[in-house]
Amino acid sequence: MSSTFPPLDRTDHRLLDLVRVDAAKPLHEIGDLVGLSPSAVQRRLARLRAAGVIKAQVAVLDSRALGLAMTTLVLVELESDTAPNYATFRESLRSEPAVQHCYHVAGQWDFVVVLLTADFDAYGQVAERLFLTNPAVRRYETMPAYGVEAGNG
Repeated sequence: MSSTFPPLDRTDHRLLDLVRVDAAKPLHEIGDLVGLSPSAVQRRLARLRAAGVIKAQVAVLDSRALGLAMTTLVLVELESDTAPNYATFRESLRSEPAVQHCYHVAGQWDFVVVLLTADFDAYGQVAERLFLTNPAVRRYETMPAYGVEAGNG
């Protein structure tokens, strides 16, 4: 952990585990689970937000309800390790709504891109824009992913 973050105690970690699963859980319920009053929970969470430990609260949407049933992992190798290639590729990803995550990785691939599309045809259209016609991309490999519900404990 960076030295710019405050030291976290066991209660902080328990609070973070709880809000990571459900940030909308009422403060009194969180307090009951960690042994604090709702106001103490609120103060700790405010401190964690102010320190940047909690960066944002987001809504996790059901992709199937939105008609986005296909998750695809794409391994990407760029033509060269030059800054212009990286910039060109990163810009193409930023402008594509299907991109959910992108990781710059070490090894034989340069990036892992996570895409969310309606189906394989929609994926093909995205792949053509991002990978096939992108001069920065040397090669890519597609891996459709089938999600499973992950538990937290």
